[in-house]
Amino acid sequence: MLSVNEYFDGKVKSIAFEGPDGPVTSGVMAPGEYTFGTSQNELMKVSCGEMVVRLPGSTDWQSFPAGTEFSIAADQSFDVKVSKTTAYLCFYS
Repeated sequence: MLSVNEYFDGKVKSIAFEGPDGPVTSGVMAPGEYTFGTSQNELMKVSCGEMVVRLPGSTDWQSFPAGTEFSIAADQSFDVKVSKTTAYLCFYS
């Protein structure tokens, strides 16, 4: 079963589904700046475009272009800047 979600006035959209190893979302972000909170561990894989991310506990911004990934622990928040439309897969555990 698929579940469609919208965030930030429709600038971030995702489709949630159950993968072979647990929940997954496939999403797209329009250009903008966003703060996300986590309730589970997340593995974010950038599939198209680029995310510039400030990870929890850091003051530095890191670039994650297509083909790269980063992890966020549960109960954290992180900031994302997107300068062009960017697609991702997020795996939850």
